[in-house]
Amino acid sequence: MIERGPRPVAPFSHAVEADGWVFLTGQMPTDPDAPDAPLPNGIEAQTRRVMDNLGIVLGGVGLTLENVTMIRIYLRAFDRDYAQMNATYQTYFEAGKLPARTTIGVTGLAVGALVEIDLIARRPD
Repeated sequence: MIERGPRPVAPFSHAVEADGWVFLTGQMPTDPDAPDAPLPNGIEAQTRRVMDNLGIVLGGVGLTLENVTMIRIYLRAFDRDYAQMNATYQTYFEAGKLPARTTIGVTGLAVGALVEIDLIARRPD
């Protein structure tokens, strides 16, 4: 568990490491400093909050988004939110240095979120 990380919404660890691979649990758009506050409005704000939360957890294990190899994104309203989520998401990475990615449409997410993102990172040798 990462001390500054978001409060878990279920029983899980923020991150688990095995042989230099770091697996981050899906993060929600909750505010680590105010976990009971309402979620941000709209897919752009929720995507930013989720990406920022992933950054907090990565930082807690000494990594950054530059170490990410694979991302999975779960969208509750895929057709409506896909393009706007992509526009926000890509601002977190250097052009031409994007991780592999899968995006999945789902019927629901914890805490009523519009987006959840998990990832795999690799610790440098």
